[in-house]
Amino acid sequence: MDLHGQRDLLLLTEVARDGGVTQRSLATKLGVALGLTNLYLKRLARKGYIKITTIPKHRIRYLLTPRGFAEKSRLTCLYMQYSLTYYRQMRTRLTEILTRLSDAGATRIVIYGTGELAELAYVSVREKDLTLVGFVDGGPEGRAFLSYPLWPVEALAHWECDAVLIGELTGVDAVQERLSRAGVPSEKIVSLVPKA
Repeated sequence: MDLHGQRDLLLLTEVARDGGVTQRSLATKLGVALGLTNLYLKRLARKGYIKITTIPKHRIRYLLTPRGFAEKSRLTCLYMQYSLTYYRQMRTRLTEILTRLSDAGATRIVIYGTGELAELAYVSVREKDLTLVGFVDGGPEGRAFLSYPLWPVEALAHWECDAVLIGELTGVDAVQERLSRAGVPSEKIVSLVPKA
């Protein structure tokens, strides 16, 4: 699913949820400028997916049309197919990475991150004959992730581990640099996201 499809799905979902949603809040959710959000909404209206009304005066409301409901359903199916394909590919990649690490003698693994990729890494580590030492990320101490305490990167200086898996989809270079500054040797840092 391309970026346009993802943005259309988000807009249609938000309009279906709340017809009085503001363009400003939609722009924030999309991560784009307000003017671009306005253009997206006008495009959806031209295609007949939404209707833009003013009820009362000076208050814009968006209504999802029957055609918009159909498009939202189509895009939802596409997004689910895309997500499942990505999930399978990532699970295969994780299995390959963890098998290589295990074959090289690694047994103690740390996971950096708290997102979906970190969760997948956790499940994959549990399936292998590997020990999860813990989770680290860029935040403060005192939080938890998957019932494990979440530690700052600086805690790695006191841990024995054979590899640190980066369970983040974005900002991987910055995380690698941060781990290096914390004293983790580069050969122990493993990115789960393939290089583009």
